[in-house]
This record gives sequence, structure tokens and C-alpha cells, in this order.
Amino acid sequence: MFSWLKKEGEKTESIENVVEGLKRIYKTKLLPLELHYQFHDFHSPQLEEPDFDAKPMILLVGQYSTGKTTFIKYLLERDFPGIRIGPEPTTDRFIAVMFDEKEGMIPGNALVVDPKKQFRPLSKFGNAFLNRFQCSTVNSPVLRGISIVDTPGILSGEKQRVDRGYDFTGVLEWFAERVDRIILLFDAHKLDISDEFRRSIEALRGHDDKIRIVLNKADMIDHQQLMRVYGALMWSLGKVLQTPEVARVYIGSFWDQPLRYDVNRRLFEDEEQDLFRDMQSLPRNAALRKLNDLIKRARLAKVHAYIVSELRKEMPSMFGKDGKKKELIKNLGQVYDRIQREQQISPGDFPDIKKMQETLANHDFTKFHPLKPKLLEVVDHMLATDIARLMDMIPQEDVNIVTEPLIKGKHLTTTNNIYFA
Repeated sequence: MFSWLKKEGEKTESIENVVEGLKRIYKTKLLPLELHYQFHDFHSPQLEEPDFDAKPMILLVGQYSTGKTTFIKYLLERDFPGIRIGPEPTTDRFIAVMFDEKEGMIPGNALVVDPKKQFRPLSKFGNAFLNRFQCSTVNSPVLRGISIVDTPGILSGEKQRVDRGYDFTGVLEWFAERVDRIILLFDAHKLDISDEFRRSIEALRGHDDKIRIVLNKADMIDHQQLMRVYGALMWSLGKVLQTPEVARVYIGSFWDQPLRYDVNRRLFEDEEQDLFRDMQSLPRNAALRKLNDLIKRARLAKVHAYIVSELRKEMPSMFGKDGKKKELIKNLGQVYDRIQREQQISPGDFPDIKKMQETLANHDFTKFHPLKPKLLEVVDHMLATDIARLMDMIPQEDVNIVTEPLIKGKHLTTTNNIYFA
């Protein structure tokens, strides 16, 4: 489908310097704040070096038989170890498809102890998940610049959610925080959004800038039906995403078979070009995405510090601690409002109140630390000065790169392979 052009010199060196700078400021300036206020117990595990060094990742999410695994095969133009494709729910595990000259499969338990890979924090989801997690290594030029994560097909009904044996939406949240693109796939023949799919989409909230929506198998219906299906999908997405803006939907048929209805060929070609052009930009923008995610993390860590210290301040010194704790958890919204007014913080920076209440129930408020302004000043300085300096180091896109990429595919009329950094 496409390959990666190695580009040597100043640009690559600059990006490496940005990543090294991110590692340094995280460890010296943000991590002390996170540790002091138990941030990792509430929100996200501590970042390790592989989190900064990792290639851009694409996460595929969708209901069963929407073509997630076939989409990966279409990108790679070949099979990968562990591939299973069928009309029934065939992919029953999370599969990280990554580059390696030696092809094979690495099981989940071995994967999470590998210090060179970024999956170590996934061990918290237990053996039930790790038995359903693997890495497929493939010697493909596509994977030199990105990694792709295939997910189990999402089913309907409460029974399937319980029977998985692990926190499916929790795993999705973990990946969503770390990937560069989240592709939601829909089948043109089944647009219903099941309960679990709705929960999965809700778990991706806060990462809207990473989400791309694909209406797959669009060649199986004629142009009149396609117009109606597109309208129905937009209506369904509006109810689930709950945003006033209309989501961008890419329409196509991402597999290597001839088109069934040829009338929309030009549309599919243009949509495919747009989607792959977006994916091409990921390696170039990887450092910028890591920097953006670190800024979001720093803002959340600051708000968390205010919340935890406020709860500690409200606790009595001697008697009635349990009763006060329950009262504070119940009235957490009032605590949010107070902090918002006093510190002039936007409501959008606060963590989800229900999740915060659930996590707080398992903590001893008396062990929380009071506010330590020095730690917050260091993070403020990091955001104002260090981050700005790193931003200046990120080079602008090279104008000499091909700006109108052509993707070589089975149903495309172009014959040019695309190479990009």
C-alpha cells in the first residue's frame, strides 16, 4: 500500500532531541508532582522511556465483522501471524502488529515484561486480559513507521461484556491515551450501535482529535442506498458522540477484492487518498503528538493536586473521619466548583466526577498531602518555558515532500507507490 522513505539529517535529529527533552522534563518536573499526589493510582500509570520512544500507533475499534483485520491486511498487502478473518466474531484478542525482521507471535505475558516495549502497564488488567493479548511481528515496510493495534469485535448485550473476564473499556482507555489515531469502523450493512460499542466510544472521550470514522464495505450497496446509509450513520453518531459538530466520515471499501458497485469508484478513491494521507502524517507529527499529550497530562496532574489537597484540608484531625470522607465524596461536585472559582481553572480540565468518586472510596484521605505550591510552580514553568522551547525545536514539514500522495491499491487506478517519512 505504501512504504516509508528514510530521511536522514537535521530533521530526524531534531525530533530525537525533542523526545529526549520530553523525557527529561517529565522525569524532573512533572513526575515529582504526580508521585506526591498519587496521580498514578487515580488516572494513568507512570510514563516510561518506551512510551516516549514508541512509533506512532493506530487503534482499530468496531463491532464484529466490520473489516478491522481485513483493513490491516489491506494496508500491509499481506497476512500477518495470528490473522483470522470471517463473518462471525473471529478476532478474540488485542493484537499489536509491529515491525520486526523476524516474523512471529509474542504472547501477552511475555510482552508486558519486555522493557523495550511500551506495554508493561497493561499487566494491571490481569491474566484474563494477557491471555487475550499478543504481538504479531511482521517484516513489512509499512510497519517501519507505524504500529497497528487490532481489537476484538464488539458485541451487543450485557452478557458479552461480563464474560470477557477483564475490563474491556479500561483497556481501550489505556490504548486511547497512547495511540496517535483511533479508527472507528462501521459496516454499511449494520449501523446499529450496541450497548458495549456505545460504552467503548464513550471511553474514547477526551481523545476526539485522534478519532477518524470509516464507513467500510460501502461498495456492497448502490449510490442511492449509500446516501441513506450515510445519513443514518451521521444521525447515530450525533446521538453517541454528543457534539454539535458533524464528524468526518471516510467512505470506502478497504479490502483487495473488486468493487461490487462501480458507480462510486471515484468517491472511494478520493476518500481513501484522504484517509491514507492523514495516516502518512503520523510519523512526521509523532513528536508533536507526544508533546501535546504531555501538556494534557500536566494540566490534569495540576487539577488532581488541587482536588487531593482540598480533600485533605477538609478532613477532621481526630474524630468523624469516615463520615466526613463519605460526605466529601458525595459532594465532590461542590469541591470541583470551589477549586474552579478559586484557581480559575476551566471545567473541562477536571476528571470525570463518577470515576473520581469510585477511586476515592478506596483511599485514605488522611494520607493525602496538603498543597505544595513549589511543585505546582515547577510544572507551570515547564508549561510556559520548557514546552515552548521544545515546540521551537520541532521542524516544519519539509516542503519538498510529496504533498499529493498516491496510494497503490487493487481498485485504484493509480500505479505509484508512496514513500514518506
